[in-house]
Amino acid sequence: MLTQSITILILVSIVGCILYGRRLIKTEKVDAVFGNPERAKGGTHWIIVGSSAILLVWLYYSWDIAKGFYPKSANELCQVAKVNESLLGLKYQFPIEEREFKSTSIIKIENKNLSKISNEIQGSQQLNSQQKTILVGFVNKTSQLIPLLTNENLMEMDTKIKIKEMTDELRLLSSNFKKKDYPFETPDEKSARQIAVSEQGDWGIIKVQAGTGSIENTIEVPLIAATDRGLKFQAAAEELTTINDKFFKLRNHNPQFKNSIKQLKEDIKAYRKDLSDAEEIASNYAKDIVKIARRIEFASIYPPSALNEMQNAIVEFDNLQKSEQGGLRFVDIFLFPAGTIVSSGTSCSEQGSGRWLPKPSDTLNKFILMSKPSVGYKNIPLLWIDMMDVSKIVGFILPDWIADILPGEYPVHSSDGVVKQNFKGKVLKVVTGDFKLFKIPVPYGHIWDSFLRVFLGLVFGILIGVPLGLFMGLNRFAKGFFDPLIELYRPVPPLAWAPLIISVLGIDNTGKVFLLFMVSLSIMIISARAGASGTQLSKIHAAHSLGASKKQILRYVIFPNSLPEILTGIRVAVGMCWGTLVAAEFLAGTTGIGFVENVAKKYFQYEVIWITIFIMGMLGLLFDVTLRKIIDKTIPWRGKG
Repeated sequence: MLTQSITILILVSIVGCILYGRRLIKTEKVDAVFGNPERAKGGTHWIIVGSSAILLVWLYYSWDIAKGFYPKSANELCQVAKVNESLLGLKYQFPIEEREFKSTSIIKIENKNLSKISNEIQGSQQLNSQQKTILVGFVNKTSQLIPLLTNENLMEMDTKIKIKEMTDELRLLSSNFKKKDYPFETPDEKSARQIAVSEQGDWGIIKVQAGTGSIENTIEVPLIAATDRGLKFQAAAEELTTINDKFFKLRNHNPQFKNSIKQLKEDIKAYRKDLSDAEEIASNYAKDIVKIARRIEFASIYPPSALNEMQNAIVEFDNLQKSEQGGLRFVDIFLFPAGTIVSSGTSCSEQGSGRWLPKPSDTLNKFILMSKPSVGYKNIPLLWIDMMDVSKIVGFILPDWIADILPGEYPVHSSDGVVKQNFKGKVLKVVTGDFKLFKIPVPYGHIWDSFLRVFLGLVFGILIGVPLGLFMGLNRFAKGFFDPLIELYRPVPPLAWAPLIISVLGIDNTGKVFLLFMVSLSIMIISARAGASGTQLSKIHAAHSLGASKKQILRYVIFPNSLPEILTGIRVAVGMCWGTLVAAEFLAGTTGIGFVENVAKKYFQYEVIWITIFIMGMLGLLFDVTLRKIIDKTIPWRGKG
C-alpha cells in the first residue's frame, strides 16, 4: 500500500512540477542577461522533478512497483516459470522454438563427424591399406546404424505405445488445464496448502529471528502457489515434469539396431585388442568411431513422422498455457523490465535488474531494522541515541596531565585497606571522567563513527592546512621549504598510505582520522596557497596606502579573497575524505559504513550494499549543502566583483 501511494505521489509531483515550471517560464520576467548566475537560482520544482524521476526509475527497475501493485505476481510467475522449464526439454526436441528436429540435428552432426573421420583415415600416411580398409568398414557400419533408428517400419510397437501414452497425457493435461477447478483440490489439501503459504512469507519479506534480533535469510521468491492461477500452473508443471522424465528415458532401440551396435562394439574391441603398441593411431581412430556409435545409441533419434502427434500436443498446451496467463503476461512485460522470474529445479529467483537492484521498500525496511539496537548490524546499530554521562565527555576533553602537574602525591591506601581521597586524587577522577554528573543524549553507531572520522580529519586538515597554505602563498621561505614535502606525498593515492598508517597507528579511530587528515591537508594547503597568491595587487596597494598593517591586510584583504578557493577546497576535500574513509574501513575496522559494506559484499547482501551507498551519498550531500550555505553567507560577493 505504501509503495502504491508513493508511486502515485511521485507521478503527480513530476507532472505538477513540470506544468508549474512551464507556466512560470511564461509568466516570470527575467532581467538578468544570459550567463548571469542569478538566472540559475531557485527552481525548487525542478529539483523535485529530478529527485522524483530518479526514485521512479529505482521503483520501476527494482520491480518494487510490480510488488506494490501486484504482490502475488512473482509467486504466479514462479509457477509459470516451472511450466516453461518443464516444457523447454520437450520443445527442444521439436521444431517449435528450434529450426529442426533434435533427431535431424544429431544425424547431421554425426554424419559430418563420420565423413570427417573417414577422410582422415583414407588420407593418413601412418596407416597401412589393411588398417584403412578395416577402419573405413567400421565407419560404414556406424553410418548404417542411423537408418535403423529412422526407419518407421523397424520401430517397436512398445515404443509407439509409450509415445502415444505421453501424447494422450499431454492432451488430457490440456483438457484439464482449461477447467477452473483444476487441479481438483480436496478441502484438506487446500487447507494444508494455505497453511504452507502463510508460513513461507511474502515476496522479498524481511524477518527478524525471535530472541536473537538478527535478520533472517528468506527465500527470494515464494515457491508454493499462493493463488488459484498459480496453483493451476504448479500442478501442470508437476505433470509435465513426469512426462518429460518418461520421454528422455525412452530410447528407440529396435532389435536390429541393438544387434548391429552390439556387434560393432565387439568387432572394434577385438580389433583394438589385437593391435600392437606401435599401432596406436589405428587404435585411436577405432576408439573415436566407438564414441560416435555411443552418441548415436544414447541420442533421442526417431523416424521423421513418429513424433508429429506429440509435437502437436505440446504446441497445443504451450498456446493454452500462454492464454491462461491472462493479464499476468502484461504484468511481466511492463512491470518486470530487463528480466523476469525464472525457475531452476525446485527454486525460483529474480533474473534481471530486480536481482541486483534492491527494492526501495525492502531497503527501507532493512535500514529501519539495522538502525535499531535490538537488531543492528554485527550487534551495532547504524544510528541510534545513547544516554551518556557528561563526565565521560569531560574525561575525554581534559588531559590527564592536569592532575600530574599539581603539587603533592596521589592517595595511598592505609594499613586498614582504605583509600582516602585527597585533592590531587579528586582532580584525577575529574580529568579521567571517573565521576557521576548527569546524562545527555549522544548519537552512536556505524553512521556516527564514519561521520565523526570524516569530520575530525577534515577539521584538523583545515586548521593546519589553511594557515600553512596562506603562509606558503605569502612567504618565499615557506613555499620553498614546504612545497617539496607537500608535492612528494600529495600525488600518492591515499590507499597506498592506508596499510602503513593503519599498521603504525592501529585499526582504531586514530589511524583512520590521521589518514583523512593527510588527504584533506594537501587539498587545503593548495587551495589556501592559490587563494593567497591570487589576491589582486591593486587591493593590497590600496590597503597599504590607507595605512593598514600586515595583520590587517592579511585579515581584511588576503583572507577574504582566499575564502572562495578555501571553501571550494573544503568541498573537494569532503568527497576525497569519504572515498578514502570507506576504503580504509574496508581494509581494517569493526565499525563504520565501509565496514558494513565490506561484510555485506562477502554475503551478497545487495540491500545492505545499496543502503551504505545511499548513506554515503546523503552524508556527502549534507556536508556539501552545509558548505553551500556557508559560502552564501561568508562570500556573498563571489562572482560579482
